[in-house]
Amino acid sequence: MDLALLVLRVVVGLLFVGHGAQKLFGVFGGGGLEGTAGMFDAIGLSPGWLHARAAGTAEFLGGALLALGLFTPFAAAALIAVMTAAVITVHAPKGIWSSNGGYEFNLVLVAAVFALAGIGSGSWSLDNAFGFDLNGTVWAIGALGVGVIGGVGTVLSGRLAASRAPHPAS
Repeated sequence: MDLALLVLRVVVGLLFVGHGAQKLFGVFGGGGLEGTAGMFDAIGLSPGWLHARAAGTAEFLGGALLALGLFTPFAAAALIAVMTAAVITVHAPKGIWSSNGGYEFNLVLVAAVFALAGIGSGSWSLDNAFGFDLNGTVWAIGALGVGVIGGVGTVLSGRLAASRAPHPAS
């Protein structure tokens, strides 16, 4: 079981690190902060520069913590928040299936980090090495709740800010 948890944590965590690095640093074909900020502004998350930094940081650091098995439910909450915002702003209108640009993959990632928050990161983790007992049903439901509320709150605040922003005269 510990090997399986290690593989799950490292694969999912490092993919999130890579996705965050795309946003923050423009590596792996990403747009960097400028490109990501422009995209966020275009989808109604204002100010785009703030949302780009927040999403990139949550993915990068949350993914790193997940891969290390450190503060796993907190990492899960941050990653669930980013996935929730992505589903609401980009994927939900396209339906569930990834082949149509839907939220299927986001949902799988949420389920994986939720499960890790519930099961724990295993014996081969920093949580275990430091003696942190941060797993179980309450931790998993807490990570899910905080993540969903955080993602929804992010979208609502970004859209409210976008609606208040001055628009150029046409």
